[in-house]
Amino acid sequence: MTAVRLVEITAGNRDAVRALRVRPGQERFVASVAKSLEDAATTPEGEPWYRAVYAGEEPVGFVMLSWAVPPGRPGVLGPYFLWRLLVDGRHQGRGVGRAVLDEVVALVRADGGTELLASHQPGDDGPGAFYLKYGFRPTGEVDHGETVLRLALRPHPASRSAT
Repeated sequence: MTAVRLVEITAGNRDAVRALRVRPGQERFVASVAKSLEDAATTPEGEPWYRAVYAGEEPVGFVMLSWAVPPGRPGVLGPYFLWRLLVDGRHQGRGVGRAVLDEVVALVRADGGTELLASHQPGDDGPGAFYLKYGFRPTGEVDHGETVLRLALRPHPASRSAT
């Protein structure tokens, strides 16, 4: 599996991260990094948290979540919602997406989260099968035409009390 790091987006890496692209034909399933950053700026109620995904010294993806959204906030899934996950087309099929989810799950669990929500646009070559293979399950809800998925997060093994 590919080792990844989640790195803050700065003036020094912003252009390289914005240049990341999914494979042709996948654009309908995930918005570009530029659109994601715009959505983050114009949707503060979503409590956006985003990072560039690096493998070694190279940006290979982008991830954005709604982070610790207070209960009952209208129009926002949460408290932890995987808003965007983009793996550059040149790096797909190498375990980057799984490695990103592993990192995100660890961070959400460390923050006290008990579930991670995601959604996807149904269709061939979309991310649905990837999410299901990872362990997400459909909730039966649809949000803006997308199937909503839930990943139950078990407590971190280190946090269990020895009784």
